[in-house]
Amino acid sequence: MKTIVDPAEMQAQALAWRAAGLRVGFVPTMGFLHSGHTSLMDLARPLCDKLVVSIFVNPLQFGPNEDLDRYPRDPVGDAEKCAAHGTDVLFMPEALYPKGHVTRVAVKGLTEELCGADRPTHFEGVTTVVARLFGVVQPNVAVFGEKDYQQLAVIRRMTRDLALPVEIIGGALIRDNDGVALSSRNKYLSADQRRRARTLSASLRAIIGAVQAGETDVPTLIELGRSILDADTIDYIDIRDADDLAPMATVDRPARVFGAARYGHTRLIDNMALPGPSA
Repeated sequence: MKTIVDPAEMQAQALAWRAAGLRVGFVPTMGFLHSGHTSLMDLARPLCDKLVVSIFVNPLQFGPNEDLDRYPRDPVGDAEKCAAHGTDVLFMPEALYPKGHVTRVAVKGLTEELCGADRPTHFEGVTTVVARLFGVVQPNVAVFGEKDYQQLAVIRRMTRDLALPVEIIGGALIRDNDGVALSSRNKYLSADQRRRARTLSASLRAIIGAVQAGETDVPTLIELGRSILDADTIDYIDIRDADDLAPMATVDRPARVFGAARYGHTRLIDNMALPGPSA
């Protein structure tokens, strides 16, 4: 595995691969990798000839008073994981944006609600960094985790709207043994917070069970989820159309249930696919 830190060198390597007829796969990350990330590498590996994994803690997607400065980092361990999962190039730019960079990429409609309601600049930072990474890495296919399902939907829309020639693949959300969705931020949790964090996935599973039992009224389902969730702050429990994230009054088409909650200073998110209601 080769490590590249210079965006120009990374782009030159990717363009050389593309000129040779090779298919480039890409997994963008912010590092402190866990098995959720490596599952994305495993998904991408058979889809390409050359696999690039990037590690870049993107300042544009952090709002004021968020955890940019203390975001967990483990460059040595991350490199070992990437090598073990078939990465050809680990792209770790020290600086990704050129001096004077002012361009921003915004996707309207999908970004104002759910996580966007509490983090109004977050998704613009995500789409801007992903668009720049696509330009540098020149991937044929890129893999993103369904744990950040709203982010995945936003990137799919951006890629389609801008006619970017990149196939976007979603990788399944990976959970720890206690049901908590894997996240680099889980390391912040105290023992009590970790115990209570289990109620986030439990609340979503309760909603799934109620839908399976025949309940379709979205406000009723949301109230059920909120009654189970034990958090310091509940940002939201919501049910949205699985494709365009539109609000729903009843579960009458493919849908997902989303949750975001805070435990101390740590914000966790989760989501699950909803089954169709029973007949």
